[in-house]
Amino acid sequence: MSDDIKLVYTGSRAEGLFLAELLKENDMGAIYKDRLSSSLQAGWADGAPEDAVQIYVETENFDKAKAFLEEYFKTRNDKS
Repeated sequence: MSDDIKLVYTGSRAEGLFLAELLKENDMGAIYKDRLSSSLQAGWADGAPEDAVQIYVETENFDKAKAFLEEYFKTRNDKS
């Protein structure tokens, strides 16, 4: 993987789509990679649904995106 991007999230497809959109709305951009969907299209299944998606951001946005996602998960879990 390129040094220009870093992984900030691995998880489910539904939450991954939501988080990628949140990152984009907050000017951090996001690259959304759905390994399970890609592998199914190729004729096999790679990975489980709960960790099928990976979200990458540019290295310059990594710390900001990581902090943003940590805050999101903290507030989400506090509401439970």
